Amino acid sequence: MKTIIEKINKLRKEKNAVILAHNYQRGEIQDIADFVGDSLALSRKAAETKADVIIFCGVHFMAETAKILSPEKTVILPDENAGCPMANMLTRKELIKFKNEHPGALVVAYVNCSAEIKAEADICCTSANAVKVIESLPEDKEILFVPDQSLGAYVREQTGRKVILWNGYCPTHHRFLIKDVENKKKNYPDAPICIHPEATADVLALADFIGSTSQILSYCRESDKKEFVIGTEIGILHTLRKENPGKIFYPLSVLGDCPSMKLTTLEKVLWSLEDLEYEIKLDEQIRLDAEESVRKMVAIG
Repeated sequence: MKTIIEKINKLRKEKNAVILAHNYQRGEIQDIADFVGDSLALSRKAAETKADVIIFCGVHFMAETAKILSPEKTVILPDENAGCPMANMLTRKELIKFKNEHPGALVVAYVNCSAEIKAEADICCTSANAVKVIESLPEDKEILFVPDQSLGAYVREQTGRKVILWNGYCPTHHRFLIKDVENKKKNYPDAPICIHPEATADVLALADFIGSTSQILSYCRESDKKEFVIGTEIGILHTLRKENPGKIFYPLSVLGDCPSMKLTTLEKVLWSLEDLEYEIKLDEQIRLDAEESVRKMVAIG
């Protein structure tokens, strides 16, 4: 009997499919993927390929972003329950009310949100370019930052701009505590503490390096240090260890584990290729409006 991976490889060729895996996915999922990275980079990479089918191993908003940028492709999420708690903390109705309460304000939407939210936003941002995006906007404008209050607070501190925050957050990154940083500094004094800006401000204040997943990967790759403490979802440790076999990586906390990100399994990838489920479908006007917000962000860099 053929192994699951052999079956996956056979089907992806037959169906001209590309498999994308976010850095937070299980190690075995990352290992079979054609591309591994953060959500926006994966969506852009998928748009560049000649694949007919995109199997997006991540969470719902990520697959939606791929569909926004590749409307002609069939985009499949292997587990329909793989959602993002932060993305679910803001609905379109709530955002419209928020906008009405602040007439004239510009809406910056972190890409970790639904297509409907992207469609209502003036521009999107990633954790890597959020500061650049904010700095690109007129200085006399109020900015509504949704849905992540922690990234928004970090950007507000970095830019000094008037940024009004929505009360959303990432439960996984909010599990990191001051005591976790203090314990790791004590046990690994030579290891830089690298933390994602979705963490709380008090934890970020103790970091040696603050950055997105791609920025953390680059920092660890280029640093001459041999040990690192990583304060983001623990799936990234798989990538870090593969890319840097001579270095040691410690999780800031073993609680930095996103249940939604771990829903995707090899079996579900196989089933998704067999049945082309679960397909992402978007209202075309919402897709077009969301695409405009994403394209504006991409133009900034």
